[in-house]
Amino acid sequence: MRLQHVALGVLATLLAVLGWLWLTMLSPYTYDRPDHLPDIEEGEHAVFVYGTLRFAPVRWMVMGRAGETETAVLEGVRREGLDLTEAPGERVEGEVIVVDAGELERLDRYERLGIRYQRVPMRLANGRAVWVYRRLGEASADATN
Repeated sequence: MRLQHVALGVLATLLAVLGWLWLTMLSPYTYDRPDHLPDIEEGEHAVFVYGTLRFAPVRWMVMGRAGETETAVLEGVRREGLDLTEAPGERVEGEVIVVDAGELERLDRYERLGIRYQRVPMRLANGRAVWVYRRLGEASADATN
């Protein structure tokens, strides 16, 4: 009986997380990429993740696979809520995932690129170039709509 309660608890938690992601991320599957965004180049792309995309089940839901990640550090910034803010001397720990163009497009859809976030090139503490999703400011978001 106890095992059934644990299994039901795990299932309820999983469903709650999936529902929360759907609601709080404004249905990431109903996104039309803004026309002003450049096309995604074919090939591999390294992406630094520091929020919900650090969780394998979220990546699996978004990209169709969890993917392997590497621990990484982005220096000169600090995390403030859902964004990174310039902060000399501070750092944010996260992970890097390498994705193909199709997976990057799905990540863009999840982050609502051009509406909620922009994808910018940055360098990790080790010098590796990566894409990082940064929140658009209110003025920037208004200008893109």
